[in-house]
Amino acid sequence: MIIINGEVSMKIETSTEKPQEFSTSALVIGCCEDAKDELFAACDTALDGCLERLAASREFNGKANTTRLIYTLGRLPAERLLLVGLGKKAELDDERLRRGAGNAVQALRSARVASFASALHLAGTGENALEAVCEGTVLGSYSFDQYKTKNQDERFSFDTMTLLLAEGSSVGDAGARVERTQVVCQGVSLARDLVSHPGNVVTPGYLAETARELAARCALTCRVLEMDELEKLGMNALLSVGKGSVESPRLIVLEYHGAGGDAPPVVLVGKGITFDSGGISIKPGAGMEEMKTDMAGAAAVLGTLQAASSLKLAINLVGIIPTAENMPGSRAFKPGDVLTSMSGTTIEITNTDAEGRLILCDALNYAVTNYKPEAMIDLATLTGACVVALGHEASGMMGNDQGLIDDLKRAGERCGERVWELPLWDEYGEGMKSDIADLKNAGSRDGGSILAAWFLKQFVGETRWAHLDIAGTAWLDKARPYVPKGASGVGVRLLIECLRSKSGR
Repeated sequence: MIIINGEVSMKIETSTEKPQEFSTSALVIGCCEDAKDELFAACDTALDGCLERLAASREFNGKANTTRLIYTLGRLPAERLLLVGLGKKAELDDERLRRGAGNAVQALRSARVASFASALHLAGTGENALEAVCEGTVLGSYSFDQYKTKNQDERFSFDTMTLLLAEGSSVGDAGARVERTQVVCQGVSLARDLVSHPGNVVTPGYLAETARELAARCALTCRVLEMDELEKLGMNALLSVGKGSVESPRLIVLEYHGAGGDAPPVVLVGKGITFDSGGISIKPGAGMEEMKTDMAGAAAVLGTLQAASSLKLAINLVGIIPTAENMPGSRAFKPGDVLTSMSGTTIEITNTDAEGRLILCDALNYAVTNYKPEAMIDLATLTGACVVALGHEASGMMGNDQGLIDDLKRAGERCGERVWELPLWDEYGEGMKSDIADLKNAGSRDGGSILAAWFLKQFVGETRWAHLDIAGTAWLDKARPYVPKGASGVGVRLLIECLRSKSGR
């Protein structure tokens, strides 16, 4: 069962009945441009050659990202047949299946078909085809409409999808694979929900309460460090960012002990700026409403902890979320101020809108000091420069350990959340030297993503570390097959894929 926005969105069942013999409101099948499989042939025969005629007339020829819904008029047990284009057979992979599944649910939503059967995965050849179709379907069916009050009776929601398995498949094994996929999708949905809520709802306090509720539900331990504790620890970088808001900053710490014992954990750090006005260096008004999304890194960490616990991954995991609002109040920090971070490093403030690296530097130092991690990964909507460099197709990645970077690259290729490595040479640090302090928090616009990552690197010591700049991938202005317009939930599937490889599950 998939829980989205607190409600059951779609039930997923499995069956070994042959697709062409299965009674359903709609049957989804995959079609390649240059190859026709047995299922296509069987459906075409039942429909007196209708599918071949569609191909011949080029009304539907199997190109990627196309669909065609036709009525079977009683010639198949399925009332409708949804043809999903998958492109050339040689180019068919799990990501193409995910997109095909997402396109399928969009077509079914338009036709208001609530229950359907899918044989789309049977067109694939990879061992994870079933999971890919399940993932694309569930994530493609996501919607966020909690704040819409009109026409509630007319809203559409999916009821049941039946995945039709290949002959001889184990229903039990398929069910377990589907359940694992559902768990990951729940984590993505949690992240999407958190990023989609407005800034007057998701505050630092709201994130803290969400973490506590998550801990109680998923057998995690949770600690929330409030103002007095942050002051005692000398976390002045985090405190300074939050000074201009009536909302107090916090540091949220979640622990999952999946490996047991004293095995060093993997630490995930997520930027949690619940609204970013830019502070004294205030942003332009146009588009500022999207700055509620500046906590997408925190949302990804929460979604990942939920999924990792539910999957019972054999790994020790810590999630650390520094959270604050960056507002231009009377107590706000100012350009020209000098802060002393938790590590003792002094920082000259040259731009209060470069606040994410400030809250992260204290969180990274806290992680290194208290957990001595086996590896550390931070996620942050950190720089507009990353959007300029990579657009919305990949997250920027930098780090100090090539093995960890390669692990994330491979995980990104497998799950479809691609990352692109940028250099992090020492020469970039010249642009971050201050005349009056150890560092300044912002340099020139040139290489801005790299300069920000270089700044963070100064606070991780010898710990294996990777930084993911998700500024271009956390929020989309245009919907994609299985990613809605708005919050993408990026990071959850990437991290789970990487962590599953490490834990052997």
